[in-house]
Amino acid sequence: MFDHGGVLDLALRETLTGVADRGRRHRAPPLPVPSALRPLLPEGLRRGSTVHVAGSVSLLLALMGAASAEGAWCALVGLPMVSAEAADEYGIELGRLAIVPQPGPGWATAIGALLDAVDVVAICPPPRVVPGDVRRLAARARTRDAVLMPFLTGDAVWPGTDLRLCVRKGQWSGLGGGYGRLQRRHVTVTAEGRGQAARPRSAQLWLPAAGGGVDAAHSNTAAVGGAPTVGPGALTSPAAVGGAPTIGPGALASPAVDDTTLRAG
Repeated sequence: MFDHGGVLDLALRETLTGVADRGRRHRAPPLPVPSALRPLLPEGLRRGSTVHVAGSVSLLLALMGAASAEGAWCALVGLPMVSAEAADEYGIELGRLAIVPQPGPGWATAIGALLDAVDVVAICPPPRVVPGDVRRLAARARTRDAVLMPFLTGDAVWPGTDLRLCVRKGQWSGLGGGYGRLQRRHVTVTAEGRGQAARPRSAQLWLPAAGGGVDAAHSNTAAVGGAPTVGPGALTSPAAVGGAPTIGPGALASPAVDDTTLRAG
């Protein structure tokens, strides 16, 4: 984990020394994704692409998990709400994970350095992004066979993205008679992009699943056991990453909790 400052770029490069330079690699195979995400990414994560993730930090981590488990290096930049514990829950190998929670004004330089050395770089960019930085980072990802994965909220769009994955709906389950713990969240994820990804796709997922990570869900299990939806006002204690928040009275029939509120839990 690195603090921002004038030596950030040098620190990143020195820390990642020894990681293979993929700039010389030709026709590198796509990076794997969990089986539950294959309906959205039948060929996996294509190297050299930019994949925009919207609406769910959990989806961001799930996309990285299978690749990391197969030996890929990953990085999280500008995502201080994501802890190493949360990353581990989604199968990300912590020994091959760089975390830069606050990249500072030199965020584009930090990301460029990481794209030179690791396979997947997930970023939460600042509110104002210079178009030239967007083009340079996309070009760096292409030439280095890396995957650039911007995470944006709301209706924000990362220019020139090859694929956009978005969580459209979400409903938590796991509560009993007014008390209990959130166990899993049923979501609809859509994928749309350009080129081979031009045809829109969607999938029903448990994200997170009851045992953590991501799992496929069938349309007839969207509300297993008649489980109520739970809103942000229902939480009686802050959500700990990797653990489920406790729910008290008054939790029923409120708007659905966004999983970013639960810090990728």
